[in-house]
Amino acid sequence: MKTITITGNDLTIEDLVAVSRENVQVKLDQSAEERIAASRKIVDRLVDEKKVVYGVTTGVAGYSETALSPDECRQMQRNLILTHAVGTGDPFKRDEARAIMLLLVNSLAKGYSGCRLETVQTLIDMLNKDVTPVIPQKGSLGSSDLSPLAHLVLPMIGLGEAEVGGHRMAGELAMKKAGISVVELTYKEGLALINGTQAMTAVGALALYDSIQIMKTAEIAAAISFEANRGVIDALDPRLHETRKHIGQQESAKTIAMLLEGSKNITRQGEIRVQDGYALRCAPIVHGASRDAIRYIRKRVETEMNSVTDNPIIFPDTEEAITGGNFHGEPMALAFDFLGIAVAELGNISERRIERLVNPAIGGFPPFLVEKGGLNSGFMIVQYSAAALVSENKVLAHPAGVDSIPTTASQEDHVSMGTISARKAGEIMRNVRRILAMELMCGCQAIDLLGNLGYGPDMLGKGTKPAYETIREVCERLVEDRPLYGDINHCEAVITDETIIRRVEEAVYA
Repeated sequence: MKTITITGNDLTIEDLVAVSRENVQVKLDQSAEERIAASRKIVDRLVDEKKVVYGVTTGVAGYSETALSPDECRQMQRNLILTHAVGTGDPFKRDEARAIMLLLVNSLAKGYSGCRLETVQTLIDMLNKDVTPVIPQKGSLGSSDLSPLAHLVLPMIGLGEAEVGGHRMAGELAMKKAGISVVELTYKEGLALINGTQAMTAVGALALYDSIQIMKTAEIAAAISFEANRGVIDALDPRLHETRKHIGQQESAKTIAMLLEGSKNITRQGEIRVQDGYALRCAPIVHGASRDAIRYIRKRVETEMNSVTDNPIIFPDTEEAITGGNFHGEPMALAFDFLGIAVAELGNISERRIERLVNPAIGGFPPFLVEKGGLNSGFMIVQYSAAALVSENKVLAHPAGVDSIPTTASQEDHVSMGTISARKAGEIMRNVRRILAMELMCGCQAIDLLGNLGYGPDMLGKGTKPAYETIREVCERLVEDRPLYGDINHCEAVITDETIIRRVEEAVYA
């Protein structure tokens, strides 16, 4: 069985997906174990020497000036978990909760947080034995994911709720069923477990991974619409895109052209029209901008995944505990706001391509892509639904990271709202996935209608043919009106499980 070794330094988004969604096992690298042990010794020494260390021998936030006795220091770590577990709303999905746990392990493995090795191992055991804390989505300001992480820790100390094998139960029972001993927190540990950006980073990283797949799907959908509209292929000429130095634009143009290779549906400029509308002609530019954004965001996210976002930070080499602000979520807030905007644009232009197909004044097809119109409404309300999702995304794309509300008597006077940014990016991505499912449906229907003109499915390109066939396996041609929500769901499913991407890539890159 595959196992991912946690070093604290080289975790990738693919690793995160493997653990959170595919239940790949994890273990600590020996060097990580040594670093954890070294930082723990420093914490114990600082307490023995009665040094003033934030959150270790003092209270936190508004109580940072309050000195505590050794017994109080230990009790406070448990109290932090109890008082900070005030999340609300629906829980994060299982893969999101597992991703949060993995990122917390990876951060602690760097050896700057002062947790005991057995505490970190408890988190690993929970991952490997499928104990998933129930973590409410709402309640984080994004300057430390205090509330979500406190809910994560509750089952570790025998409280809260968790799922085992898909069954939700009391945290203590979940740990018992899995054969994992609960933890009695000691100096620094409660703070180390909740004072980080793992919730926003994990949720946003999964949204980013899915957005990478959405990017690929958007170019498949654009190629299908190109076929249906008998698009002018000259707009994809690589020489054209090389004159503008954006890498993403060049990649998108190249990808769409590869998907269309061998097509007999596409045209040259002046053959039936001089040029296409923007939704087709400018697709590489719009998609390319999103490509470049996603590339930038990935670098930011993987940097954060392998960073220390705790406070205070323990430096074993100098035996110091230094208080700072590494927990502030602004780097992720801006990245995930950008992700939401970049993905929303893929949905915006996709909906415009749907409009070009269903509107007879533009595409030249029977109104709403159905024969016997009037009796049948065809894809009229599919475009209506896509437009609703696009409009919703415009609201969701408003950046959360520009907001801030001072808290804890203005000790925390600027916060990032990064966890909201991450959640919104995921919701935008899911809306765009549905819009692309609708475009693929409409594009395949239009290609079938091209058959009446002597073109159509038999003349598709190298990549568009397997895409068309994949959609037609789950969504039949519309001849007479039927409920289409099931078709949309089926088309979305082959995007979500990457079936359409896999089949297209096998055909194109064979």
